[in-house]
Amino acid sequence: MQKLSLHNTLSRKKEEFKPIIDGEVGLYTCGPTVYNFAHLGNLRTYLFEDFLKRSLFFAGYKVKHVMNITDVGHLVGDGDMGEDKLEKRSKIEKKSAWEIADFYLEAFKLDLSHLNIIFPSNWYKATETISEQIKLIEELELKGYAYRISDGIYFDTSKFKDYTKLSHQKIEDLQEGARVEKNQEKRNPTDFALWKFSPENEKRQMEWESPWGLGFPGWHIECSAMSLKGLGKQLDIHCGGVDHVNIHHTNEIAQSEAATGEKFFNYWLHGAFLIVSGGKKMAKSKDNFLTLKNALIDKNLHSLAFRLACLQAHYRKPLEYSEDMLQASNNALLAIYDKVNFLGREVAEVDNNYLQEFKSLVFDDLNLPQALAVFHKLLKDESVKKAVKLATALEMDKVLGLNLKSVIENEEDIEIPDEIEKLAKARQLSREQKDFKEADLIREEIEAKGYIIEESQQGFVIKKKR
Repeated sequence: MQKLSLHNTLSRKKEEFKPIIDGEVGLYTCGPTVYNFAHLGNLRTYLFEDFLKRSLFFAGYKVKHVMNITDVGHLVGDGDMGEDKLEKRSKIEKKSAWEIADFYLEAFKLDLSHLNIIFPSNWYKATETISEQIKLIEELELKGYAYRISDGIYFDTSKFKDYTKLSHQKIEDLQEGARVEKNQEKRNPTDFALWKFSPENEKRQMEWESPWGLGFPGWHIECSAMSLKGLGKQLDIHCGGVDHVNIHHTNEIAQSEAATGEKFFNYWLHGAFLIVSGGKKMAKSKDNFLTLKNALIDKNLHSLAFRLACLQAHYRKPLEYSEDMLQASNNALLAIYDKVNFLGREVAEVDNNYLQEFKSLVFDDLNLPQALAVFHKLLKDESVKKAVKLATALEMDKVLGLNLKSVIENEEDIEIPDEIEKLAKARQLSREQKDFKEADLIREEIEAKGYIIEESQQGFVIKKKR
């Protein structure tokens, strides 16, 4: 295994990663609430997590990756009051909540495929792990951390020491009413719902019998139940967006450690926002969210252009969105594909100097912007043989995920007419004789016949015009 360092939100420091089990990593990432399409801000987080997973593979680890699917319990205010997002969307689209969840889950998986994101080892739906969530709440109740009020069962945050150890905030600085809606019955402003009772005189589509009555789980409890079920003692890394630090992940730690008496995950990594005009994060609750489809696919931009854009900013720094940024990224991606296709299909041994420089950056808290710069430097380096350059680029792409291998494999075998071959060789001779005017005339003739020619110090390649 190769050493890598990661910035741990828990310690606010960059630490050398040390897994619980040698050679293996347990990874948990917060998945989508499947009531709408994922927006580009969401997808930036999933890309950061994919870069992390690919980097762990690159370092030689086996990775067991668990992701939750929130298909019940996430209320509209991200707190403990209001309407369930699935139930609300069900009324808008006039479909069942189950149909809504299935539709948007499949749409989410399609987005991941478009972005070349590796699927998790296990998907867990909240609706399929109700028994595990109930069991965890019972444990909390048995240990005195849970109490009952009129609308549900709540976790008493005052009984958990170091409740803010992830957010590093002072408890008195947490203001009720920002994301945690006011509820006069709660013992403490920061207390949160473990189980919600179904409203009286209202039939919910998603509700279950429990020791406390008919109802449904709170949002936070599912991630604790699923990570403990899927990873057991292998709680190495937990990831998500930076907006989860103060509430969702803080609550996960509190309820999990209170129930088990053991540390809940050793490393916490968080991705920064995608910023739109005005310096605001992209969010479904605002009128500023864009999807992969309406921002790229419908505009004939390559989906992986967004992946490349995300590679150009460190995961812990905000990324500013604009249409110009996406267009520039699309152009850069196509240029990369052209350069790789020019290298042919023969591969040799990798260039270890370039590869080691690339690895040192990747393993330094995923410094992918600088690693990408090394990749570009490799492609421009005329002193590296094409077969070596291709092998090295493909090795780097195991982290970058730009799907270079697929581009090469899908490149059509084109039979170049003898006439074009002769013109290309004549142009090469003119260039060698420094008769660049004649060389340009021949290039124009080649292009007029529907072909293009690209050259370097190592020779030339002829392609059919796109």
